[in-house]
Amino acid sequence: MATALINAEHTTALARAVRIEHVSKSFPGPAGPQSVLDDISLDVAPGEFVTILGASGCGKSTLLNLVAGLDTPTAGAVTTEGRPALMFQEHALFPWLTAGKNIELALRLRGVAKNDRRPEAERLLELVRLGGAYGKRVHELSGGMRQRVALARALAQDSRLLLMDEPFAALDAITRDVLHGELTRIWAETGLSVLFVTHNVREAVRLAERVVLLSSRPGRVAKEWTVDIPQPRRIEDADVAELSVEITEHLRGEIRRHGWH
Repeated sequence: MATALINAEHTTALARAVRIEHVSKSFPGPAGPQSVLDDISLDVAPGEFVTILGASGCGKSTLLNLVAGLDTPTAGAVTTEGRPALMFQEHALFPWLTAGKNIELALRLRGVAKNDRRPEAERLLELVRLGGAYGKRVHELSGGMRQRVALARALAQDSRLLLMDEPFAALDAITRDVLHGELTRIWAETGLSVLFVTHNVREAVRLAERVVLLSSRPGRVAKEWTVDIPQPRRIEDADVAELSVEITEHLRGEIRRHGWH
């Protein structure tokens, strides 16, 4: 099967923010190629929030890297609506720059004029509720604040597609809960398409319109759920808990089926 990675820059003709068509990915191993992803097909609609869920090592991050264009599939094709913005678990901020200057760097790379960068950086900091933090150094920010700056920097790329690889996994439960609410607010305000990777079932259900479960390696689409619970949601809501239990049972079944313990 031919391999392709296509970037459809700012086209209205593309009916999907992400189209993943029969994608497989293998890596070299001592005993030959090791299959990580196998024949995955998945679409993300414009403005949709989709979470990718699965056990550790199932290929979630590999799939996100393929969508981001950081790697190419062994087989199949990935099409995106423009160049995606990517946010990782680690904030990856430059410690020698202020919060505002970290955002301005992304604006500079985007081609924003010098005189326009600071006002736009300050606007984005306001959007993530960090108004007044423009001049703060990274070491002066809490973990949650650093992730807010990282989110603002991702938004500075002016992409319609935001890819998030377990961005809140290292945060404490309270900070993570706050940032869940902030992310859903920003998503609603901006109309972004979001593809969010997590291993946390309740996080997946709280955030997403659709949850996609990958099987254990090699990763395949095992099951999908449409989440009809109205936003805003709380992680402790009864409906969130009920669906989380159902998804967890399927996740456990996938782990058992593939012999993982």
